[in-house]
Amino acid sequence: MPRLSRLTDLINPSPTLTLDAQVKALKASGADIVNMGVGEPDFPTPDYIREAAIKAISEGFTRYTPSEGIIDLRQAVSDKLSKENGLDYKPNQIVVSNGGKHSLANIALALFQEGDEVIIPTPTWVTYPELIVLSGAKPIFVPTLEKDGYVLKPQALSQALSPRTKGLIINSPCNPTGMIYSKEDLLALVDLILKADLWVISDDIYESLIYDGAEFYNLPMVAPETLDRTVIVNGVSKKYSMTGWRIGYLAGPEALAKAVTKIQSQMTSNPNSVAQKAALAALTGPQESALEMVKTFGKRKKLVYEFLSTIPGVVCPEPKGAFYVFPDVSEHYGRTLGGVKINGSDDLALVLLQKSLVATVPGSGFMEDRAIRLSYAVSELDLERGLERIAKLLA
Repeated sequence: MPRLSRLTDLINPSPTLTLDAQVKALKASGADIVNMGVGEPDFPTPDYIREAAIKAISEGFTRYTPSEGIIDLRQAVSDKLSKENGLDYKPNQIVVSNGGKHSLANIALALFQEGDEVIIPTPTWVTYPELIVLSGAKPIFVPTLEKDGYVLKPQALSQALSPRTKGLIINSPCNPTGMIYSKEDLLALVDLILKADLWVISDDIYESLIYDGAEFYNLPMVAPETLDRTVIVNGVSKKYSMTGWRIGYLAGPEALAKAVTKIQSQMTSNPNSVAQKAALAALTGPQESALEMVKTFGKRKKLVYEFLSTIPGVVCPEPKGAFYVFPDVSEHYGRTLGGVKINGSDDLALVLLQKSLVATVPGSGFMEDRAIRLSYAVSELDLERGLERIAKLLA
């Protein structure tokens, strides 16, 4: 067989999706798995959104759309950004794609190339580095600290900059830590970003999932002078429980939107037509179900955080958003649990799955091996069952 592309050796499969496939296979075989590894809401997509999709199919809205997405959906995104974020983006500055991940891939291809460096604060979502590698650029990992709320500090950013640095990724609320960047955190980075002439990718996908009175900010909201160098990424997956519908979007300078549209036109032609109509309904329809989901997640967050804080050897910073906790479990490394010597997060996650039937995600995939990620996007009953199993194993 002829050789495959070298890119297939440079990138790794998504560990979270690989884990989810394993969990589903175990469940299908009859195992009583508590899945605290999955990163998607456990709520159904609201009825009015599903009905909009059914209507679109019934009316024959099943053909190609503009590559950048239908105009009424892009206008709805523009209206959302204006109303909720105070940002002025025209529809021609917005591109709708097949999920937020697709938007990020398009951005990486449009902005970066071989020889460029892109700064990624860690812990980080597993996909960012792989997309940067696909673009030909080099990811530069900059560790953040729990004592700093897992946010990037100016000194760390300054030390990571080089003449090749072209971009910076900011994810707030963050996957996997659940931490957020405050207005002050963002303002502290502005001078360096401008001086280094960086592109900033602002992944806001968990924007709506914030608790305990915390407030959401992205860079252009606090520093309008960064508007022409920031690309906002968002979507309907998390807020409206629409992960499988695969609709995300970006908002940025018009020249970038045109470049991304050109790339997308050759890659996928356009986003799914029916899902676009569903996303339009999500953005313009009643928001009560989304608000109720946030309230439920807030209650679950409190339950998980308080329970983990009682387990000896587990240090759990309290998250401010998203639906993850990222406890430091490294005090248990070196022990033998379930007959297995625990040398890191991969070993612990495997033992939890095989011996305790609890799915978690090892922190190694997020560039922080001292921790594991737990999702509380599962029922309260399953959360209690899973946490009790974890405590029993670690006791």
